[in-house]
Amino acid sequence: MAARLSRSNRARHPKKRAFSAPMRILILGINFTPELTGIGKYTGELVQFLTRQGHLVHMVTAPPYYPHWRVADGYRAWVYRKELIDGAQVIRCPLWVPRHPRGFTRLLHLASFALSSFPIMLAQARWKPQLVFCVAPAIASAPSAWLLARLSGGKAWLHIQDFELDAALQLKMLPGLGWARHLLQRLERLLLHRFDLVSSISPRMISHLESKGVSRETSYLFENWVDCSQIFPHSRLTSLRSQWGFTQNTSVVLYSGSMGQKQGLESLIESARIVQNEPTIQFVLCGDGAARTSLQQQAADLKNVHFYPLVPFDQLNELLNTADIHVLTQHQGAADLVMPSKLSAMLASGRPVIATALPGTGLAEVVLQTGLLVPPENPSALANAIHQLSSQPDLRQELAQRGRSFALDHWNKPTVLNSWMHAVESLCL
Repeated sequence: MAARLSRSNRARHPKKRAFSAPMRILILGINFTPELTGIGKYTGELVQFLTRQGHLVHMVTAPPYYPHWRVADGYRAWVYRKELIDGAQVIRCPLWVPRHPRGFTRLLHLASFALSSFPIMLAQARWKPQLVFCVAPAIASAPSAWLLARLSGGKAWLHIQDFELDAALQLKMLPGLGWARHLLQRLERLLLHRFDLVSSISPRMISHLESKGVSRETSYLFENWVDCSQIFPHSRLTSLRSQWGFTQNTSVVLYSGSMGQKQGLESLIESARIVQNEPTIQFVLCGDGAARTSLQQQAADLKNVHFYPLVPFDQLNELLNTADIHVLTQHQGAADLVMPSKLSAMLASGRPVIATALPGTGLAEVVLQTGLLVPPENPSALANAIHQLSSQPDLRQELAQRGRSFALDHWNKPTVLNSWMHAVESLCL
């Protein structure tokens, strides 16, 4: 298994389809289309890829709610619902969405989906999926995925987008656990060992799996991708730049994505405060999330900080090209427990990236090749890096080219998904 599934051997997989008939694949995940950011976007694209390959797909998920933390218009939180999306049968299960997500309310939120989806997962045993693919968060739902695979005679694959328990503990989002902390960690470790294969999205996160006892033979590097034919460099003089009142001489510093506790965006606001007397440098935060209100309050007196909502996907490339500099912040405690998925689109857009991470982390390993790295939670260092890039167009161009090349070489959508499909076929043969 290790030789067939390791990253270094991806190119050696035969291109011939291992299955003469379509596979039956069930995917379980709390986030899905039409969510525009984060895990839901990737799961939606994965389902679309599979159905276009001719496979039969069932998706068990929740009503869309992220990153706004409210159920989207047209959906209801407390009802089951069936849909047909991109040729896949989609079953939406009830869940509770907290108005102000915090440590324990997040746990209850995830548990509500785990409970509501459990009977639906058991009912899928009649369909006999050949692969049950569970996306974490939420790992609380993983037991039903494993059980379904055993009942149906299929394979169980757990894909970890985010080590949610470790991140919550590191960021002190779950105070006062005491002995329960060790119990939760032991239960997680036990669950990881039950799956036929466990994957994650960066080499460092794969190493973190090893520290939990997952062997190389049962792990797989399944990185988040970017469609480099849809996200690509073009003129920075976009209609959004004009709409927002920025001129050709403005250096636009952009953060686009979820605004939560793990992102550490407070440092970006404080760096804007440091350079507020330089009117040509303007900061744009585009997105939504649990921390947005507090960030707006923090930046209320700053004229160089602007908040905008998420843009539709067909405007994403224009948004990313509006930037002169992309900024990716992260709390120090979240290093190597999450790999920000937004990085791939930033690099593919052909704009330089400044990231906050410690050397030796997975994020740092990428950014040291493609952008500027500064210590996390250090607004002065971040402000200095922004000032450096805003005043050096040649350096911006050099880093932009490196980033685009890295995205094409490592994260281009067809390459990543075709390699994953070969791994699925190898596992299920």
